[in-house]
Amino acid sequence: MIYRTWLIFIGAAILEVGADAIVRKGLRGHSVVIIMIGCAMLGSYGIVVNTVKLDFSKLLGVYVAFFALISILFGRFVFKEKYTKYNLDRIDDYYLWCNDNPVRQ
Repeated sequence: MIYRTWLIFIGAAILEVGADAIVRKGLRGHSVVIIMIGCAMLGSYGIVVNTVKLDFSKLLGVYVAFFALISILFGRFVFKEKYTKYNLDRIDDYYLWCNDNPVRQ
């Protein structure tokens, strides 16, 4: 159950971050079709993340850490952004927070 939950969170985060990136590309390129594709992906993320059977506050509380980590990875490897020590400290904070999460209880 725990591994399935983690995989769902990772998949949902990839969908959400990818969709945000696509909407961003559509807005900057003035393409309504690209924006609509991103919106459809955002809707899909909502369905995927809610397949986990947790209370809503616990669900989104844990998911936020996954979203933050995936967004940092997208920024680094997809958008080639540079990171400072401040950014890397935030990754440590998310890791520590994930290890004290309600999914494991």
